[in-house]
Amino acid sequence: MATQEIHTQLLEFPSNPEIDSEEEIAEWLEAFDEIVDGEGARRGCELLDALMQRARESGVQVPVQLNTPYVNTIPVEQEVAYPGDRLLERRIKSLIRWNAMAMVHRQNKKDAGIGGHISTYSSLATLLEVGFNHFFHACYGDEPGDLIYFQGHSSPGVYARAYLEGRLSEEQVLNFRHELRGAPGLPSYPHPWLLPDFWRFPTVSMGIGPLNAIYQARFMRYLENREIIPVTPRKIWAFVGDGETDEPESMGSLTLGAREKLDNLIFVINCNLQRLDGPVRGNGKIINELEAAFRGAGWNVIKLVWGSDWDKLFARDKSGLLMKRMEECVDGEYQSYKAKGGDYIRREFFGKYPELREIVADMSDDELHHLTRGGHDPQKVYNAYKRAVEHRGSPTVILAHTVKGYGLGSAEARNATHQEKKLADQALIAFRSRFAIPIPEHAARDGSLYRPADGSPEITYMRQRRKELGGFMPSREVPNSTIETPGLDHFSESLAGSKGRAVSTTMGYVSMLRQLLKDPTAGKLIVPIIPDEGRTFGMESIIRQVGIYASQGQLYKPHDVDMLLYYREEKSGQILEEGITEAGSMASFTAAGTAYTNYKVPMIPFFTYYSMFGFQRIGDLVWAFADARGKGFLMGGTAGRTTLAGEGLQHQDGHSLVLSSTVPTCHSYDPAYVYEIAVIVQDGMRRMYQEGEDRFYYITLYNEDYSMPEMPQGVEGGILRGIYKYRPADSGKAAVQLFGSGPILNEAVRAQQILAEKYSVAADVWSVTSYNELRRDALAVERWNRLHPAEPEKQPYILDVLRGAEGPLIAATDYMKAVPDQLSPWLANRLVSLGTDGFGRSDNRQHLRQFFEVNAESIAAAALSRLARDGKFDPERAKKAFQELGLDCEKIDPAIA
Repeated sequence: MATQEIHTQLLEFPSNPEIDSEEEIAEWLEAFDEIVDGEGARRGCELLDALMQRARESGVQVPVQLNTPYVNTIPVEQEVAYPGDRLLERRIKSLIRWNAMAMVHRQNKKDAGIGGHISTYSSLATLLEVGFNHFFHACYGDEPGDLIYFQGHSSPGVYARAYLEGRLSEEQVLNFRHELRGAPGLPSYPHPWLLPDFWRFPTVSMGIGPLNAIYQARFMRYLENREIIPVTPRKIWAFVGDGETDEPESMGSLTLGAREKLDNLIFVINCNLQRLDGPVRGNGKIINELEAAFRGAGWNVIKLVWGSDWDKLFARDKSGLLMKRMEECVDGEYQSYKAKGGDYIRREFFGKYPELREIVADMSDDELHHLTRGGHDPQKVYNAYKRAVEHRGSPTVILAHTVKGYGLGSAEARNATHQEKKLADQALIAFRSRFAIPIPEHAARDGSLYRPADGSPEITYMRQRRKELGGFMPSREVPNSTIETPGLDHFSESLAGSKGRAVSTTMGYVSMLRQLLKDPTAGKLIVPIIPDEGRTFGMESIIRQVGIYASQGQLYKPHDVDMLLYYREEKSGQILEEGITEAGSMASFTAAGTAYTNYKVPMIPFFTYYSMFGFQRIGDLVWAFADARGKGFLMGGTAGRTTLAGEGLQHQDGHSLVLSSTVPTCHSYDPAYVYEIAVIVQDGMRRMYQEGEDRFYYITLYNEDYSMPEMPQGVEGGILRGIYKYRPADSGKAAVQLFGSGPILNEAVRAQQILAEKYSVAADVWSVTSYNELRRDALAVERWNRLHPAEPEKQPYILDVLRGAEGPLIAATDYMKAVPDQLSPWLANRLVSLGTDGFGRSDNRQHLRQFFEVNAESIAAAALSRLARDGKFDPERAKKAFQELGLDCEKIDPAIA
């Protein structure tokens, strides 16, 4: 049949869609085969697309096909030859397997319960080794290389490779999970905080690795499109467990990768079919499920299911029964096949159909048992990686079929293999024999490490391969900082106050950020990040100033283009407008906040978001950010349980400062005035980017408008350390001290006036910018005093500041009482905390603050009550004052209301 006739026949959809003639179907298939054979697969795809389009136009329901047959995506005839020394690479891999197992086994043998994981790396070894030997570039010329997110539980294997390379000492390996023994040790998992010259990315908290990898790939494109870094072929590799994909973070942002055409991103999903307790999908197929999800999201999917020794069986099978049998089996069965051996495979898999049993009649049970799955075959893995690296236009996922606990004998593919920490003596001997480890039997029983001598073929080959790929990996380096951050004079507008104009600290911050973006040095390095709340925070002017990043530019004319502050998207835009995803925004913050080491560019992220939807929603990501030694500013907008009026229970934040206080490198501030924000931001930029400190900041921002005062003289140090006297008593010695933070500082000022005018009680007002900084200082001093009993006792800053300040301390905050209560151990029984414990309500600020008892009247009443308890104010007068101030002493506690 002529090609043109075939084209015409395929494009002219039959008038009668009922095709019941086998002969007619055969003619169609023959015609299609002729086109594919003569013009290639691409032309075949074009014709199928045209045919399906015609079907849709004709009203025919075309079934959605998101799954391909349960075989390898790359046909054997399209494979290229393996470029490396297979025998030597297998030898190296065997040594790594042994040392990875040995370090876990030894530790648990002498220190029961110390933990560690053997089975994950056992399933991942080939996938990693092919990458290390042929694909993972440590650099591209003078530019940084590929970034790898390692499957967290595989860390012993990564350590074992570094040990063979000579990068980790035997002492370090022998001290795996023994970090506190007076000798160099190794942390359990990838932790940059604990091993900062080795690991880049914390990944063992399931789901955050895949999410961060997607946004890392997008951030790389962002830097390239803004011409901050040159375009290179570098890739983001993410090794993910199949069970890990149950985490929403793993799969929740897949469409971003396709939408942004991130062909610099490669996922390798280790489909060993098992999670911690049992099968991932015992009654289904996780590979098919993931294929459908990724294909539906627009990813290039490469299935890596079967090893090379299956190719001859496919060639023998002329009936299609082998593929049919593969489609019939579910993962629980595939797990059993590996766990129960060759005889079981012959009976249960091939034995269902006599024709299938016949094609393996010449194979022994042992040969059947060792039929390889795709993820354990270097030839198949190499071709999958090569196809992924060369693919253009979308991210790639490789679904690699593996066996959990591969090589661990009786533990292989069994449900309990994840918990396998040490092997029995006979299992160790069998492991040694299977992988030909040249150590005596007694050393095998002890789980002794083995490393060939320098100059041996194995060590020479490893080092040569890494040299050709640019250096060792993983590795983390921090260049010396060369950036000079703006001085405080750059913030003069923010320090000068609002001249009587009522503004919020949020608007003051936006104005400050707008000025920073103009700075000739730091401006281009700033990365504003917002999760679809830019207008809420009044950031329209910044959108107009620097534009929103869009990898394809703005392909449409916005409806508000004729307005000054129109919605401006550009390929070189500076703002990352992430849409409604705090997790995705935090992943971008992580990519930007670690760019100083990953790209050697000190990007300065400002992530501005609804404070309620920060730490309580993305706390795990924040913890990992700290582990990664991330830097930047988290700006908690619409903060405070009573300041955000009207929104109610789900939106009103009264506890993010409690949550942020738990992160060791997070420095939390609750400023009342714009000048306080300016001082904190300027000092933070200096410390993080000029001095190179590993820290980041959480700063609350409020939407209440009031006049911003000019910064008083000499308060910078107090702002940074956490407290300064804002307004002393108008006359006489203060009998009470009022602490305020955020907008509640204004309530404290008003309470000062009430106390003076109505009750002749003088009070000082203090701005407490950070209870957490004060607590950390006090704890450090307390520890020093405890450890140096013979030295003169030091005083924490809070006590130094309050020296001479008499009377009770009434601390009012728009957050839970636990925030000021952080200082209770050092303030004896002087401290009275007022806060917003409980659920929020929908109302205005006046009623909210009255309800939560943090308004000026409640502050004044608390002061009088405490003075009365201390014998310094008439109790009956205090009781009457409560009535005068409008307090209902019998109402329900708002903490439980």
